Amino acid sequence: MATSVYQPVDVELFSGKVLTLRPLKLSLLRKFMKEFDGLGKVADDNDKSLTKMVDCVAIAMQQYDPALAENKEALEDELDLPTIYKIIEVASGIKMDDSDPNLVAGLSG
Repeated sequence: MATSVYQPVDVELFSGKVLTLRPLKLSLLRKFMKEFDGLGKVADDNDKSLTKMVDCVAIAMQQYDPALAENKEALEDELDLPTIYKIIEVASGIKMDDSDPNLVAGLSG
């Protein structure tokens, strides 16, 4: 019998569409992490930080909703900041809680 090492998480987008999130497969996680590594370099610029996070979510969406991953404008219309954080957290295992001093330190360095 197979053992699951994660719990799927459902998130609802602005359109009402529900996505079931699971950790990214390694091929996408590699791309995701390369993009996410650049977040610390733009942490002092809110617009650039948000753009970088949306780029990360777009990579994750290649697994969750490939059509939405291809249309950045449509993707941005489906998201708010808490949803971005949840997608990043589930996709990569990176805790996206701005009250976490480790995250804040990692983004500022």
